[in-house]
Amino acid sequence: MNKIVPFVKMQATGNDFVILDDREDILKGVDLAALSISICDRHFGVGADGLIIVLPSSKADLKMRIFNPDGSEPEMCGNGIRCFAKYVYDSAKEKKDVLSVETLAGIMVPAVIVKDNEAVGAEVDMGEPKYSKPKDLKLESEVVKITEVSMGNPHCVIFVDDLGTIDLAVIGPKIENHPHFPNRTNVEFVQVLSDKEMSVKVWERGAGETLACGTGACASVVAGVLAGKTSRRVLVRLPGGNLDVEWEAEDNHVALRGSAERVFDGNYNLK
Repeated sequence: MNKIVPFVKMQATGNDFVILDDREDILKGVDLAALSISICDRHFGVGADGLIIVLPSSKADLKMRIFNPDGSEPEMCGNGIRCFAKYVYDSAKEKKDVLSVETLAGIMVPAVIVKDNEAVGAEVDMGEPKYSKPKDLKLESEVVKITEVSMGNPHCVIFVDDLGTIDLAVIGPKIENHPHFPNRTNVEFVQVLSDKEMSVKVWERGAGETLACGTGACASVVAGVLAGKTSRRVLVRLPGGNLDVEWEAEDNHVALRGSAERVFDGNYNLK
């Protein structure tokens, strides 16, 4: 197959994505998992932490599918849906400040943040988290205390005194692929700076070390509240930038606020 398709490269807090608009079925017959592997490759493809597909939906305004660089399809992506919302808003003839988006984690409702008639970010209602009590996880030579949180996708949160001591490339894949997580998991290492601020390093399931993870930031704040380490609204500092996360007491939903940016446009050859 030799077919040229337009794409948009976007990033949110350093988490970068290739967006393909498939509302007119231009990807019919394409193996999306294989496409994600090739297009996300940073040497032979466009390069990205994930591939996002914009699709029509019978349940919401639009549908978002996202694929990791290894071809796996996660349930949700907090940074990805902000890029999705910006792309849809900026490309629409009739602007909608609030979208309903069908995902594998359910219907998400991002509200775009607009400046000079351009979306510069979004606030997303991430829904209610699911979590379990902290437990010990046995690794090869040590035991770590983990808190499991689901934001529609699985997260393993670990509190540490100093992020600088964490070799993410070594310990990240050990936890991601641990037998305790049959479907693998995302991993967040969290250093609490105050009751309103934390620093987080992320090992993403199917992507490896990334500069940020929106659902991971949400999971980290949920774990922080459960442990009595933080308040319900926290500034989450990630290598790619900051996210504003609030676990709202009134409805138990988690709100994620952050930027999104269009990096460049291009065309990709489907071989």
